[in-house]
Amino acid sequence: MTRIDFHSNVADKIAYACRLVRKARAANCNAVIIGSDRAQLAALDEALWTFSDQDFLPHVMADDALAAQTPVILATHDDGEFPHYQVLINLTAETPAQFARFERMLEIVSAEEADKNAGRERYRFYQQRGYPLTHFVAELS
Repeated sequence: MTRIDFHSNVADKIAYACRLVRKARAANCNAVIIGSDRAQLAALDEALWTFSDQDFLPHVMADDALAAQTPVILATHDDGEFPHYQVLINLTAETPAQFARFERMLEIVSAEEADKNAGRERYRFYQQRGYPLTHFVAELS
């Protein structure tokens, strides 16, 4: 059963996702990141290259020819096939359709009211289905 971790009160979802990807890669895990749109994924793509001088986090878009050999995949939806199903990072306000295929899912929820409400709905959705849930509250800075 997929383990689901909620990270709420996040000031910057992109920077936070980069830190989570770095942790996943340090643990030798592959990750798929679902973003709300191409603009968000473009910002994430840029951030993954620049957020740390000491970390290399290879990543590509899901439709890239190198996706099968790349440990971090960026996608705007999860209705296709991915080369791996270890960690899913959700930056959207929706419940990913294929979340149950992953070993672990990380839900990132900002401090914005609409995002918090959507996060609460997803939390209840998973809770009602019996998924193991953990909640971390980020400190805003």
